[in-house]
Amino acid sequence: MAGNRAVVYLKPGEVEVQDTNYPELILRDGPGVNPLNVGRKCNHGVILKVVTTNICGSDQHMVRGRTTAPSGLVLGHEITGEVVETGSDVEFIKKGDLVSVPFNIACGRCPSCRRQDTHICENVNPDRPGSAYGYVDMGGWAGGQSEYVMVPYADFQLLKFPDKDQAMDKILDLTMLSDIFPTGYHGAVSAGVKTGSTVYVAGAGPVGLAAAHSAQLLGASVVIVGDMIEERLAQARSFGCETVNLREHDDLGEQLEQILGVPEVDCAIDAVGFEASGHGENGGEAPATVLNSIMGATRAGGRLGIPGLYVTGDPGAEDADAKEGTLKIRFGLGFAKAHTFVTGQTPVMKYHRDLMKAILSGKANIAKAVNATLISLDEAPEGYKQFDGGVSKKFVIDPHGLVRS
Repeated sequence: MAGNRAVVYLKPGEVEVQDTNYPELILRDGPGVNPLNVGRKCNHGVILKVVTTNICGSDQHMVRGRTTAPSGLVLGHEITGEVVETGSDVEFIKKGDLVSVPFNIACGRCPSCRRQDTHICENVNPDRPGSAYGYVDMGGWAGGQSEYVMVPYADFQLLKFPDKDQAMDKILDLTMLSDIFPTGYHGAVSAGVKTGSTVYVAGAGPVGLAAAHSAQLLGASVVIVGDMIEERLAQARSFGCETVNLREHDDLGEQLEQILGVPEVDCAIDAVGFEASGHGENGGEAPATVLNSIMGATRAGGRLGIPGLYVTGDPGAEDADAKEGTLKIRFGLGFAKAHTFVTGQTPVMKYHRDLMKAILSGKANIAKAVNATLISLDEAPEGYKQFDGGVSKKFVIDPHGLVRS
């Protein structure tokens, strides 16, 4: 039987490529696997040969030690691959198909899935609604930063690319369909972006850049991106965004007024999450900063899309409240301004087919927007280090050397 290699979380700040078991169509015991999930048969699943798999900022939270992720966890929830084995219950997905895997694991049968709320599937994670590959407290499904991975509920979940050769030509764009493109798009849709909107995006990491590109696709008149790292802001400017350096300028409203003539926007998107920093040169860790700043910067009656990750447990937080996800949010400000808040994982399946068509038609150029950068599986640990240092790249792992450079 073929072997497998994967990126494994060891301890805060350290990942390693290790030999691992070849996947089976059953959920075996291992690091992070909920006991109630052990032995779960997945005849409805497939085995994929991973073509591309991406490093995500959510992975980085775990690698920094900011979650309760166990040592030995195989990482990776952004997966694109070729089907090499199908379970006995799989009817429509075939061997040889090239597919995108939504990072949400969803059964297609529960009330949430029937409402298209595949981000809160009720049957795949005994801990709480919602699941994902290679992620802490998400049921223990093995991650996809590997050579091979098992994907359950294949007929329901998988997005098959219509033409393999065409897909491989655009694979650096299509690989973003598993998470960050739908996540950025969901942030923009949740914020109510429409033709003519003025939009503020907090964070110029890959999800923030995807949100900014999505806002442009939705017809925004001006997209302003704020961050504290100039290299990331330069990447946002490369595809037509205005930018605000929040390390140099701590008054967001003043900076918005210089760009727009008024100190507020129609819509705002939080693409930072709980590892936020206070604005200004000496701003330290302040996890509620982004939420409070976008409430202040969004017009009355506006909407706030919040795809940035917030957690129920943060062992690396600086105060006791934040360790359990309790943040000092100015909720009264949001109430007074009648804001709408939309939070939670992204229901990828609501968006991924339409975004695929936008990519294949040339309308969306997400790889360029996020600076997709190809690396090998063995280069993944160095990719994590560079990403943690703030480099403006979206690292795409090519485990088998299948992507034409």
